[in-house]
Formats: sequence, C-alpha cells, structure tokens
Amino acid sequence: MVWCHQYRGYKSGSWMQADANSGHQERVADALLNDVDLRLYMHTAYGKGFMKGCRLSPDAYTQMALQLAYYRDAGKFNLTYEASMTRLFRDGRTETVRPCTIESCAWVKAMEDKAIPNTTRVELLKTACNQHQTGYRDAMCGKGIDRHLFCLYVVSKYLEVDSPFLNEVLSEPWRLSTSQTPHGQTSKMDLVKNPKCISAGGGFGPVADDGYGVSYIIAGEDTIFFHVSSKKSSPVTDSKRFARQIEKALSDMKNLFEAVGKK
Repeated sequence: MVWCHQYRGYKSGSWMQADANSGHQERVADALLNDVDLRLYMHTAYGKGFMKGCRLSPDAYTQMALQLAYYRDAGKFNLTYEASMTRLFRDGRTETVRPCTIESCAWVKAMEDKAIPNTTRVELLKTACNQHQTGYRDAMCGKGIDRHLFCLYVVSKYLEVDSPFLNEVLSEPWRLSTSQTPHGQTSKMDLVKNPKCISAGGGFGPVADDGYGVSYIIAGEDTIFFHVSSKKSSPVTDSKRFARQIEKALSDMKNLFEAVGKK
C-alpha cells in the first residue's frame, strides 16, 4: 500500500507538472501569435501577363519588386531568402535562392537615381532578372550554396573542428524571407474550367525579429497575392507599410516599361 500510495503521488505530481508545462507553453504560443503583424495585399493592377510581355520571368520580376520595396523601406540591402524546390533529386526538398545580388542592387540604385535614364534602368532590370533565373536554376539543379554550407557545418561539428567562416555565414539573419506558393494546390479544383476560383493561400512569419516574411502567389494574368508578416515588437518593421512599398515598386516598374515603350 505504501508503494501504491507513493506511486499515485508520483503520478499526481507528474500530471501537475504536465499541466504547468502546458500552461507555460500556451502562454508562449499566445505571445508569439499576438506579436505577428500580418498584412494581406491583393495586387490587381496587372499580373504575369504584363511581366511575360516584358519578356521577363514573373518570379524574377516579383523578386526584383521586393528588392526595390525593401530598399525603400529599410534604406539598405539585406540578405534575402527564396525557397527553391529540388525535386530533381530523390528525397530532395528545398534549396536557397539569394535574390539580393550585385545585379539587383545596381538596378535598385538606378531606380533611386533620377539622373539614370529609363532605358538604362530597363537594361539593368533585365540583367538582374537573368541573374536571378540563373541562380534559381542552379539551386534547383543542386548547385546551390546554402545546403552545401550547412553540410560543411554539420561535418565540422562531427569532427569537432571550429570554423569561424561557417559560424559567421550561417549566423547572418535572413531579414527578408520569401517564397512563391503554387497556384494550383489541389487537384479537386479545375482552374481551366473555373479560372476565377483562386485562393490567396497562406503565409509564414518572419525569420528575423527585425525582418519580413513574404509569401506570394502569382494567381493569374492580372492578380498577385502577397502575405506580408513582421513582428509588432520590432520598431523598424511594419507590414502595412511594406505592403504599400510593394505596391509602389510594382507600379514604378510598369511605368518604367511603358515609358520606354512609348519612346
């Protein structure tokens, strides 16, 4: 009986501890949830139809718009993450594309310099988009950077070899984390028969405390959905403000091509 009494007391204590842990975890989850600043922006001025008319990849075009929007919002460039599928390989999941390149920075700076003619801006944008496409193809074909670096990091830990280089590059925050969500997410919806049955999809939170998470769906010829997220606790980010910057960037890019086309 003593053993049973002690056993029941132990179990009772375990349940109490479990309840306490559950309550703590719930409070942590609530705090994280309430700190998310989410803004859904539906861009209907134009979509992939216009982008293809400019002979540019819609994904590259959208990524360049995000680069311009971020520079205007933060006043600087930052490490940018874009997810890429690696389905060409067995058990392949994702690799990282880095949209913030030397070419994209050159174009963004040209957009902010009134002395640069529109024809030069268009050429710089095309160069930036082509570089982005090259990076995307490389990532998709197993020629990416970040999975390789992470593998080296795992091996260094296994061999107990300290690498200042790996420690530095893997600790850099992704202040702009992006991903394109596929439009057709279920086979039960026939988009050919029902082209207007589009969904805004979903998004994700920011990776860095002072960064943005941007999920986007190029939903049709004239529709793009953006899910912009940040943390309310961050004094430097604002999802509503960044969504407006995306809208302005897309508008400026269209005006740029139209101005060059008229000439």
